[in-house]
Amino acid sequence: MRKISSAHSEPLHSVAATRELEQLAASQLPPHALMQRAGLSVARLALALAPHAQRIWIACGPGNNGGDGFEAAMHLHQWGKQVTVTWTGLPAGKNQLPPDAQASRERALAAGVPVTAEPPDHFDFCIDALLGIGGTLDPARPGTAGMVEWLARMQASGVPRLAVDVPTGLDAETGAATHLVADHARPSVVTAIFTLSLLTLKPGLFTADGRDSAGQVWFDDLGAGPLSASAAKPPSAWLLGADRAAPLARSGAAHASHKGSFGDVAVLGGESTAGSHMAGAALLAARAALHAGAGRVFVVLLGSPALTVDPQQPELMFRAPDAQDLAQQVVVCGCGGGDAVRAVLPKALSAAPRLVLDADALNAIAADTQLQTQLTARHHRGYSTVLTPHPLEAARLAGVTSKEVQADRLAFASQLAERFQCVVVLKGSGTVVAAPGRASAINSSGNALLATAGTGDVLAGMLGAAMAAGLGAFEAACGAVFAHGHAADEWPARVNGPALTASVLL
Repeated sequence: MRKISSAHSEPLHSVAATRELEQLAASQLPPHALMQRAGLSVARLALALAPHAQRIWIACGPGNNGGDGFEAAMHLHQWGKQVTVTWTGLPAGKNQLPPDAQASRERALAAGVPVTAEPPDHFDFCIDALLGIGGTLDPARPGTAGMVEWLARMQASGVPRLAVDVPTGLDAETGAATHLVADHARPSVVTAIFTLSLLTLKPGLFTADGRDSAGQVWFDDLGAGPLSASAAKPPSAWLLGADRAAPLARSGAAHASHKGSFGDVAVLGGESTAGSHMAGAALLAARAALHAGAGRVFVVLLGSPALTVDPQQPELMFRAPDAQDLAQQVVVCGCGGGDAVRAVLPKALSAAPRLVLDADALNAIAADTQLQTQLTARHHRGYSTVLTPHPLEAARLAGVTSKEVQADRLAFASQLAERFQCVVVLKGSGTVVAAPGRASAINSSGNALLATAGTGDVLAGMLGAAMAAGLGAFEAACGAVFAHGHAADEWPARVNGPALTASVLL
């Protein structure tokens, strides 16, 4: 058993692949052994997380997830803890639990674990063993209201909470939380939340509502690691850690390097007109590209710019749109460009072999089928393109709502990547990096400090610098996304205050 961190990348498996591995592992073990291992692992982690907790409430559901809970209850009871199990009862239309779960329930009852329908009034630690990877909170199903009430009581208690495999109400594939428990994914009281993922790590734990719902994730392969490596299906995605994120720093570069060794970045954006001044977004992207290691950074402000020099970053070079040789530069387009971006997009799409499209560039493409055709054609010319939408921009590109995008972030990122034959960075909690024909990456770094204006412009500039240094589009995106989030994780709030602005982030 181990805690998941951002230091190491991890394979993520679908529910179908997990089921397949579960069946394979169970077939090679004595009856009930896999669930017994799972329950023991849950009990051990509970003891490690809250060694001084004496009163433990375990909410068990009508399937194998509940069986894991019963098994854990038996061990904790035998170790001297005051354990109370609440059980939903048998599933509708069933007269017995699944065989393994039934065996574990009988073991718990034989050990003297009290089982009741009402939660205890006082408890120091609670375990959610209601529904696993295949369970859904269906309002029409008998017992759902009771489970939702139990989850609400766990949340309101403020005591540490451990979920078995996946938090109840969270989709293991997508990370979308059902509306019945969505409010509990964002705690109203300070509480410690943990999840012990069993056999495999699931994508939904790390994106959309997953990170808030799951809290600190632990993992136990229950001894099936060798089987997973040899017989299971390939990962459906990867959790992106520091070991797979290409570094953006210049360490190891040749001593005889010069500024041309690290490439040029041109930032097109920052519309400046009589009624709109958005130069800040372009400057943030340009400064970020410079700090991320680009050899030279050019700023092409659109409209009628008044700026010819950046007093805070005089290394930046300002140019007119027609003075740039886009074929020799990584072009970052759309940061604060407004409607003026539409005029320069055709040239950027046709002339720039390496292109990062953000914000207003994405909105312009979403509204123009000709620009979409140009974007798709870039792949056939051997050009590299990275799109960096937030959920609403992705929704515009896909012709759906942002709610639909958030309901299945992995799927929509992959769909956009396939449709436009490019790399897609779908920003948000658990940023997704997708590319045609390969498993997507879900970023493990970052936090709510990044939820402020301008941080996306910083990411676009960092990405441009990574591509200028010679990284491929997917590798550059993974490296920039991880470094961007890691900077927020390392933010010394005690020294610099609680707010991380985009200008400080870069």
